[in-house]
Amino acid sequence: MAQPASQHARTLFDKLWASHQIARLDDGRSLIQIDRHLLHDLSSPQAFSGLRQAGRTVRHPEKTVAIADHIVSTDVDRSDATVPGGTEMILALRRNAQEFGIRHFDIGHPDQGIVHVVAPEQGLVQPGMTLVCGDSHTCTLGALGAWAWGIGTSEVEHVLATQTLAMQRPQSMRLTLDGTLAEGLTAKDLALHVIRSIGVRGASVGFLELAGPLVTALEMEARFTLCNMMIEAGARAACIAPDEVTLAYMAAHGRQIPKLDEALQAWRQLYSDPGSRYDTELKLDINLQSPQLTWGTNPGQVIGLGESLPAPDTSTSDSERAVLAKAYAYMGLRPGQRLEGLAIDRVFIGSCTNGRLSDLIAAARVARGRKVAASVRAMVVPGSMTVRREAKAMGLDKVFLDAGFEWRNSGCSMCVGMNADQVAAGERCVATSNRNFEGRQGPGARTHLASPASAAAAAIAGVIVDHRTLES
Repeated sequence: MAQPASQHARTLFDKLWASHQIARLDDGRSLIQIDRHLLHDLSSPQAFSGLRQAGRTVRHPEKTVAIADHIVSTDVDRSDATVPGGTEMILALRRNAQEFGIRHFDIGHPDQGIVHVVAPEQGLVQPGMTLVCGDSHTCTLGALGAWAWGIGTSEVEHVLATQTLAMQRPQSMRLTLDGTLAEGLTAKDLALHVIRSIGVRGASVGFLELAGPLVTALEMEARFTLCNMMIEAGARAACIAPDEVTLAYMAAHGRQIPKLDEALQAWRQLYSDPGSRYDTELKLDINLQSPQLTWGTNPGQVIGLGESLPAPDTSTSDSERAVLAKAYAYMGLRPGQRLEGLAIDRVFIGSCTNGRLSDLIAAARVARGRKVAASVRAMVVPGSMTVRREAKAMGLDKVFLDAGFEWRNSGCSMCVGMNADQVAAGERCVATSNRNFEGRQGPGARTHLASPASAAAAAIAGVIVDHRTLES
């Protein structure tokens, strides 16, 4: 295990761990203070049932926020009615929030949306915080310099009751990204390329710091996208040290934070000291020239447009061959084929990965003045109702509607496939979400992960195409 170069040189994770460690327990774990707890409709009902059975209450309701997002309908005239069983989960979250005095972004709330989109835009996440939620993509929020990670239902109950977690200190890693991105490529292309390069277990650590010129060059919303995807490389938490980009975002979104000016100065100290070392250090030199899309059934099975789909080589093991063969069979593809020109049926633009305003702007740049192909059903689902209002104020809703996209209300939608927004068996979908597992968007659905611009271009062309040929 790598050690810091000196006792005074500390990594960002060293600082976050030390500032939140309440006590060391006899079993070798530590008790960690949790600053913010986010709840959603899917993972919290059982935790509240456990509280009631044990006769406990919520320790710090003022540090807890509930958001309806996973199972909700995204129809413009939506109600509590959703897929079978969904209404009960929506009602349970509403009832639990009311009973325990928890702030709740319900379906009718003007700022409702996906938990990982709403939390930062409402100033609920701050640099240096510990933040947990019963959702693996909580790592998204580490883009603000927070230590944010997903937890299970029993841990949700524990945090509700104590505002702490008992845990072993996790392994940590720094991934430094250097190089160049061709014009028109985005954080989604970068994230997919990174996962392709290091594999879906390439960053299997509890805490991953992302650093380097390619990271610091990203705007804030692009950083959310990059951190969001790092769970797909195995990292439970992904974090970017606060800099001027972070502080500008917090100045705009954290107006309700007491003594904000003092906080902005304090957050400048959240960085890895020169000479500090993580347990694992990895650097990638990247020269990315073409849009990246997934071709298979995990986020590491990625190809650049213009490349041929991979065939097993002499170094491929029997188990790896079986994985490839299964992915090809499920996706209806073959080695040597190219994605460019491949016909598609559906397009989904949204999710906690790419449902922010900048994502919709990128998609609208492609869609403006054009029409969705007759063979394609395409939907745009803003990541929050706030994003929806901002996009509408810019006229983006009209751009999408005129082009033939569905313009929907906010929610997890087709990303998770647990609501009414699903892809039919055998249909091929280009999606801006984060996972392309078998059945993720519906039983038998074939998903290609891509950037918002790539997804919009596929909707217009009816086939997978380089979006840079369509942008205006």
